[in-house]
Amino acid sequence: MKTTFYQSFWRTHFYAALFITPLLISLTLSGIGYLFYTNVENHLYDKYFFGESGKTEVQSIDDAVKLAEESYAGYTTNKIIELEEPYNTRLTMKNADGDEKYVFLDNHNQIIGGQDAGYTFSNIMRNLHSSLFIGGTVVNYLVELAACWAVFLLLSGIYMTFKAKVIKKTKQTNKRQKSRKFHALIGTIITIPMLVIIFTGLPWSAFMGKYIYQASQDHPTFGTPLLQQQPPTSDISEIPWATRQETPPTSDSGHAVHHGNGADTVCGTNPYQLSVVKLQHEINAMNISKPYAIIYPTSEVDVYTVAKSSNTGVTGLDVSPYDETTMYFDQYSGKYIDKVGYEDYGVLAKWFTWGIPLHEGHLFGWPNKLINLLVCLAFLVVIVWGVSTWLLRKKQGMLSAPPKISQKVSIPFIIFMIILGILMPLFGLSLIVVVLVEIIIHLMSKNKTEVNKNAKR
Repeated sequence: MKTTFYQSFWRTHFYAALFITPLLISLTLSGIGYLFYTNVENHLYDKYFFGESGKTEVQSIDDAVKLAEESYAGYTTNKIIELEEPYNTRLTMKNADGDEKYVFLDNHNQIIGGQDAGYTFSNIMRNLHSSLFIGGTVVNYLVELAACWAVFLLLSGIYMTFKAKVIKKTKQTNKRQKSRKFHALIGTIITIPMLVIIFTGLPWSAFMGKYIYQASQDHPTFGTPLLQQQPPTSDISEIPWATRQETPPTSDSGHAVHHGNGADTVCGTNPYQLSVVKLQHEINAMNISKPYAIIYPTSEVDVYTVAKSSNTGVTGLDVSPYDETTMYFDQYSGKYIDKVGYEDYGVLAKWFTWGIPLHEGHLFGWPNKLINLLVCLAFLVVIVWGVSTWLLRKKQGMLSAPPKISQKVSIPFIIFMIILGILMPLFGLSLIVVVLVEIIIHLMSKNKTEVNKNAKR
């Protein structure tokens, strides 16, 4: 039974690694790229981030928004991002097709220039990391599936390492055994930090992420990160993860009824809407420090949203998890209505408020980046040594997979896989597919054997 248990792990570990290694390499390399996106963008876009327009005339932020919308026909401003010095103010604009553009303003609120959001370094790395730059539900699920199977590879690798005493010193070792030993040793060292990186990335996943978020809303005071959550959408990425799917309070309906029929309006086109300048007076009066994002109302009953978040994906905008706040202001009077802060989050929301910036490498500065980088590089080394070990034992013209299990699959192995399948439902669904494929292959092989026997007769 013990031998069968080990063989089950070994054979499944081998095939899983064989199929998902390309995806894991892509995820790891793009993750390293995203890890340093702020450093890259500070140099790549220094003109936009820190430059000046050359104009000395000072104009209001509202006039700057109006001018930007005239300069970029078809685009409407939906966010204003106010950053700490020396960063410039940034406008996020969107057109009817959903395309985004970033426009930068200097300290006189004069336009410096604009860039297509989809082609910034951070968004390229993010799209490559989450959807291989292809997009679509199937690709997103495939990326998530690779992460789930990576969990199995790490856990099964730990079991096999200690079961087979791979790390134990031996007097005589050949090249393959040395490669296997290094593969096991480095894999064992990075298992825990790699699992932390994987699970703190699940809030963004397409399948599990949806239900993790739903659980955080249904159980605000407790919850488990192994349920499933709704991933954030790009157009509201400046709102903290814990509140971005909530329905914000509405502005005084009396204003909307008095000034119109309450139909939806385009951001910033409501003539009765409070100017951003006046809203900023309210923000300053409340001693709300930069950086923060101002999100325009999208209808006559919506509110201005002012958000400080620890996981925005915007260079210069992230704050400490303790400082996360989402504030709501009446769009007509500018009156402060309500806010949701870190102290109001449930356990699950607090966990991911810390976990996401930890995953992205900016929770505690350069040490966080360095640790994540070392773990990612070590993971790549583990992959290379794993492939090397296989190639050293591979016979020419053969796959050289671990031997088939002569007995029935062990009960402990089945229980282990069921537990992982429950904790990671997409992994569980893939297991069902794997089992069905195995059954079909077995039946085809059995049928072929019977046909050959009958032919001999």
